[in-house]
Amino acid sequence: MDKKKILIIDDEFYFCKLVKLNLELTGEFVVYVANNGKQGISLARKVKPDIILLDIIMPGMTGFEVLEKLKKDKKTMEITVAMLTAKEDEGSKISAARLYSEEYIVKTQEIGTLRAAINDILKRKGII
Repeated sequence: MDKKKILIIDDEFYFCKLVKLNLELTGEFVVYVANNGKQGISLARKVKPDIILLDIIMPGMTGFEVLEKLKKDKKTMEITVAMLTAKEDEGSKISAARLYSEEYIVKTQEIGTLRAAINDILKRKGII
């Protein structure tokens, strides 16, 4: 089985490091990290991940702005994007859906919950 590629776009360095380590330890994933929107868009174009986990609250360019750019770019528009954020409000969920986010995951300390959500998304998309 090929390892699935995940790109995390999030400005929280230690959160990214923790998620990357835990997901890669499963042996199922290769995880790339971008700590800002511009870097994330560039990496998405280069790596072509199976899924992008995208935070909403970031300096410079919000996750919504990044999502909009990804979905308008021919090289990245087909990549599955899941919002991974601490924002639980209904308005954020609606905004993400309008911009074609495939999933909305509220950040949790439980890596098993995140891994299950990722696998569920990949199964629905026919990637695994």
